[in-house]
Amino acid sequence: MDTGTHLVMGIALGGLSLMDPVVANHSVTFAAVLTGTIVGSQAPDVDTVLKLRNNAVYIRHHRGITHSTPAVILWPIGITAIVSLIFQDANVLHLWLWTFLAVFLHVFVDIFNAYGTQALRPFSRKWVALGVINTFDPYIFGIHCIGIILWALGSNPIIIFSIMYFIIIGYYILRFLLQQSVKNAVRKTIPDAKIIIVAPTMRFFTWRVAAKSETHYYVGRAFGRTINIYDKFKIRPLPQTPLVEKALNDPNLSAFLSFSPIYHWDISELENGLTEVRLVDLRYRSNEHYPFVAVAHLDEDLNIITSYTGWIYSEDKLQRKLQIGASD
Repeated sequence: MDTGTHLVMGIALGGLSLMDPVVANHSVTFAAVLTGTIVGSQAPDVDTVLKLRNNAVYIRHHRGITHSTPAVILWPIGITAIVSLIFQDANVLHLWLWTFLAVFLHVFVDIFNAYGTQALRPFSRKWVALGVINTFDPYIFGIHCIGIILWALGSNPIIIFSIMYFIIIGYYILRFLLQQSVKNAVRKTIPDAKIIIVAPTMRFFTWRVAAKSETHYYVGRAFGRTINIYDKFKIRPLPQTPLVEKALNDPNLSAFLSFSPIYHWDISELENGLTEVRLVDLRYRSNEHYPFVAVAHLDEDLNIITSYTGWIYSEDKLQRKLQIGASD
């Protein structure tokens, strides 16, 4: 989920902690727990700072080790140790318990996004991505905001947030049912599909669709159970040439391949004598554009002159990024 949603989830969990008699009957413990749930709801996303290095490092590691099984255990311990130094009279056990729930909830809800997490590390590096909830879901964010406002106006937070979470659980179940319905519709539209990826959008009944058969990739949108296929690409294996091998070893293209299960490629000769290798993730088609790409430019001696991976919504911006990379 996005930062704002994780924040309101941390506040709501802090309000729900008042169901714990130890928290409810000790103001210092409540202040510490509320601090712990807010910090714990944000802590796993500390890896966002990797963007300061470059996109390749960020793509490879975001929602990786900071969302892993050991991290879910270690984050609450570290946060509890620090918060207990500030609120020295707080009950440490209950502070740890609610902070642990905040960290666990952060990682757990991220699994339901299309991006997913490596929550099973170190046992598996597989990305766990159920793809039923958009990274920012206005309904989940909105109901949290309503609950927090009602709490601020004097409503009982235990009742408010208990009802809220029951509604959200029902919402998740509904999203699973809708996703399964869309997948069934895709199977009818593309009977020979071997892989079907259905990802949510900001709109409740609209889903992104990417599918793979033995011979083609398909890209489209689902509006309810109506499937519209916009693009169809013949599956072509990447050429096994020294140029391609060198390009794929570039950190940007390598990071892209570690993240993208369905992509289209293109190799073209540029006017300046360079060769461009471009990879395009087919899962994120938006306004007739594929914004998640990886590009490398190589000279005749197979030296990589510039490369880039990330989200780009216009060709002009991509070329500017590549020019910046070439000048570094």
